[in-house]
Amino acid sequence: MEKPLQDKVAMVTGGAQGLGAAICQRLAREGAHVVVADLNLEGAQETAAGIAEQTGRQAIAVGVDVTDEAQVEAMVQRAVDEFGRLDILVSNAGILIAEAVDEFPAARWRAVIDVNLVGYFLCAKHAARVMKEQRSGAIIQINSKSGKKGSYKNSAYAASKFGGIGLTQSIALELAEYGVRANAICPGNLLDSPLWVDSLYAQYAKKWGITEAEVRQKYVDQVPMKRGCTYEDVTNVVVFLASDQSGYMTGQAINVTGGQEMR
Repeated sequence: MEKPLQDKVAMVTGGAQGLGAAICQRLAREGAHVVVADLNLEGAQETAAGIAEQTGRQAIAVGVDVTDEAQVEAMVQRAVDEFGRLDILVSNAGILIAEAVDEFPAARWRAVIDVNLVGYFLCAKHAARVMKEQRSGAIIQINSKSGKKGSYKNSAYAASKFGGIGLTQSIALELAEYGVRANAICPGNLLDSPLWVDSLYAQYAKKWGITEAEVRQKYVDQVPMKRGCTYEDVTNVVVFLASDQSGYMTGQAINVTGGQEMR
């Protein structure tokens, strides 16, 4: 059987590690050739090499700072030069800096907006130029449940993600007539990811005076389905939105939160 993304060309920003690497690997398993783009070029090269070895799909690594328009333009051009087209953009690159709103340094606040929102805009802008000419394509933003509801002492991140949903809807309106769709995915907490296991559990345990296991349980208890979000939960939806199975869907922000967010 032909796979749902057979011979499609996909580009994933923030693709060197974590969720981004999982997205790259899953797209390749579903038949796509993949451009692994990341500020960490060495990590992107490792991810690309693993994909080529494990799936037989073509995979190339590109170093990119998504806040630099010249680098973003060059990234998209590299994909077109290598593969002749671009079918799927997954805008996954992002950062999180948390501070109280009355203490947040403006430069750090802007840094979150620059990567998460301006970076998404720049990637979508240059991908759109290719996709409009093809009259086909799928743009997918990895958003967050913080794009649907304010986040405590996390104003920059929430603002960037709320903005991302508005941008997704606007792109969808502009590009629908060209056969290009734009959608966002809003995952819940990836409680088994390196960010949580290597960093956040220890930080919160110290802050609240409880054990790391108690921190994890605290977050699990907030989810009606009583478990954290997984990479597979997210990549299942990425594949759906990238494929023709979602051909009548655009401008959507889909929650993948186990019921924690329903709006």
